[in-house]
Amino acid sequence: MHHTPCRAVISVCVIAAVLLFVGASAHVTDFLSHGLHPYDWAPGWLNIYWSSLALFDTLAAVFLIRGKRRGTDLACAIMATDLAANWYAVYGIQHSNLAAQPGLQRLTVFAALVLGTAPFIRRHLTN
Repeated sequence: MHHTPCRAVISVCVIAAVLLFVGASAHVTDFLSHGLHPYDWAPGWLNIYWSSLALFDTLAAVFLIRGKRRGTDLACAIMATDLAANWYAVYGIQHSNLAAQPGLQRLTVFAALVLGTAPFIRRHLTN
C-alpha cells in the first residue's frame, strides 16, 4: 500500500470524480424534471436518498479532485449505500435481475473500483 504509484492514485481519483459528476448530473436532472420523487415505483425514502446524491456525489468528486481523504471516504459510503439501494430496487421492488439491468451492472463495476482501490489510494491523500 505504501508503494502505490502517484500516477495510479491520480488516475483513480480523476476517474472516480468524473463518474461521480456523471451520477450527480443524472440526479440533478431527475430532481429538476420530477422533484424529490422522480421514480413513481420507488418508496419515498428511496427517492429522497437518490435525490440527495445530487449533493453527495458532487461533494465526493470535489474532495477527490482536491486530493482529500474525505473524498475517498464519502465515495465509499456513497457506493456501498447506492449499490445496496439499487440492488434492493431491482430485486425487491422491480423483481428483476442483474442481467436485465445494465445500469446496475455499471454501478456494480464502479462500486468495485471505488471500494477496491480506496485502501491503496487513501493514504496518499491529505486530510
